[in-house]
Amino acid sequence: MLTEIDVGGIYMAPLAVYAAIALGLMLAVRFGLRRLGFFNWVWHPALFETGLYVAILSVLVLHFPA
Repeated sequence: MLTEIDVGGIYMAPLAVYAAIALGLMLAVRFGLRRLGFFNWVWHPALFETGLYVAILSVLVLHFPA
């Protein structure tokens, strides 16, 4: 079961921590994909990045419970 996470005496929802981690991972993956030229093949880059963020966030929540 997900419980609050104590960050410097402030209780935070675990989803906020997962969202921050997912954002960092998504930015790193996006940087790598841009360097490879992958986004030349993507129809709608913003939609792809949103889907990538949601997928990374889902993996974090499902496989690394707090």
